Amino acid sequence: MFDRIPAQTLRLLILLAVFAGVVLFFAAVIDGYLNARLFNRISTSVAIIALIATGQAFVVLTRNIDLSVGSVVGCVAYFVGGLLALWPGMPPLAVALLAVLIGAGFGAVNGFLVARFGLPSIIVTLATLAIFRSILVQSSDGASITTDSLPAWVPGFAQANAFTLGELQLRWMVVVTLVVVLAAHLFLTRLRAGRRFFAIGSNPDAARFAGIDAARTVFLAFVISGALAGLAGFMFLSRFGNITVVAGLGFELKSVGAVVVGGVNIFGGSGNVIGVLVGAALIDLIDTSLVRWELVSEFWREAVLGLLILAAVVADALLSRRLMARRRRAAAGAAAAAPAIGEGRT
Repeated sequence: MFDRIPAQTLRLLILLAVFAGVVLFFAAVIDGYLNARLFNRISTSVAIIALIATGQAFVVLTRNIDLSVGSVVGCVAYFVGGLLALWPGMPPLAVALLAVLIGAGFGAVNGFLVARFGLPSIIVTLATLAIFRSILVQSSDGASITTDSLPAWVPGFAQANAFTLGELQLRWMVVVTLVVVLAAHLFLTRLRAGRRFFAIGSNPDAARFAGIDAARTVFLAFVISGALAGLAGFMFLSRFGNITVVAGLGFELKSVGAVVVGGVNIFGGSGNVIGVLVGAALIDLIDTSLVRWELVSEFWREAVLGLLILAAVVADALLSRRLMARRRRAAAGAAAAAPAIGEGRT
């Protein structure tokens, strides 16, 4: 039965089953676990990490990785917050667009170094992770952005509800993230320009032979990653208000974890951003639940996330091998049946 289900659909179904299992497990060990507050807290938190992970997915699809996203989030949150403290009359839409442009600029730096010079992305973004963070530390001079210095609409955006159902609240920032994820999904699956990212990751040589500009596609992937990290930086500013030089620290691991757990092949070429959204929700659910579960030390939370990423990579490798073996058997069966069909006609 499962052999008839497409690989991406099967991965998503398995991920949803794991998500449900995690919810049931924590509901059994934590008193008062299932409530509206849990949904409100996790959905708001996922709105930020899912944006970063969606941009990360574009990069991973091309056989690359972006480790600088946490520093980009921190820089954008601090710089935009500083500008709003100086010019509080800036229009909200212009502020959000500015955050996206600043993030895209950081992404363009990564994309240029990787695409133009062919440098390994893990080395480039590991370096820019430190460089971008150092720029933030030096430019801030140790000062922090506080909620009191921001216009009232900035923290108000994080609290604004699109609609409510009893105690359940769906924030506007969650709606924005869902729209971005859906747009990214349609772009990657429905448009020829989006399918180029899969082509580059699946077989770079064949993609070049087909006339796809690999360098341009990789550059665009990093720009998209930076732009969405910039938008996430604006949401981070709105949600927390008080921004220090360590803002966004640790988002690198969470974004990669959401991408891998969500079913995007770490070696590129296959994946689904809807799965990335569910993966981000799963990671945030586990992280939040471990905080409430007193039996688990805070120091084990990162270890659990690491084990989750490792398990996802292993599961993806096993599933890919099974699918490849099934395709080989199907091809061998078709080849064996072809002569018999030809003989029957003669």
